[in-house]
Order: sequence, then structure tokens, then C-alpha cells
Amino acid sequence: MRVSVKYKTVDEYLSFCPEEIQYKLEDLRRTIKKAAPQALEIINYNIPSYKQHRVLVHFAAYKNHIGFYPTSSGVREFRNELTRYKVSKGAIQFPIDEKLPLALIAKIVRFRAREDAAKAAGKGASKTGRARR
Repeated sequence: MRVSVKYKTVDEYLSFCPEEIQYKLEDLRRTIKKAAPQALEIINYNIPSYKQHRVLVHFAAYKNHIGFYPTSSGVREFRNELTRYKVSKGAIQFPIDEKLPLALIAKIVRFRAREDAAKAAGKGASKTGRARR
């Protein structure tokens, strides 16, 4: 990918990705949109991002992996299901030559959407991302 390009849309971002991974990125994109249908698709930090009140998740294509960024709470909440992937505080690396775990990605996105909605409502979020009562 060309780093010097300032992307305006997710379609534009994807068009600069190698053709052999574009289908994976489109699958990832559809999964995110289905899991968080109220989220807006934007470019943030020059990568695809999905935002409700705040940004829920980002993703980016690299030479050897697809980076998925569900914030630190998304990584922390699903750490037991992410043991086979390289993770850091707010990032997950999915190897480029493996199938994306779309069901897990959908769970993470739904969690982030609930968490974001609860924070926006001013009620905080419990461990499951549901508003406290």
C-alpha cells in the first residue's frame, strides 16, 4: 500500500490494497457493518474506521497481516479467544494467509457497539458492555 496517499473513503483505501487481499477486507467490512449497522464508515488515522458516538473499530492491511483495532477494551474482553493471534493493548494481527475469524470479529464489534452506546448514555458499561442499572 502507498503510505503517502491520503484516503478519503474506505473504497479508495481498499482500491490501493493488493487484489489478493481485497476480498478479505471486503468480508471484514461487511462483517463490521452487519454487526454494527448504526456505525458510520469513515477514514480515521488514514485507515477504515467505524464510529457510533466514538470510534468502535479500525482495520488496516499490511504485508503479512490485517490489523484489527477494537480498542483496549475489545482486546481485553476477548483475550481468551485471541490466544492464537498476536495482540497488543488495542490491536490484533490476523495473518494474511489465514482465514479471518469473522464470527469472532462480529462478537467484538457488537461488544464495542454496546459499550459505546452505554458510555454515550452516561451510564458506564459493565463487563458485557450492557448499561448498568
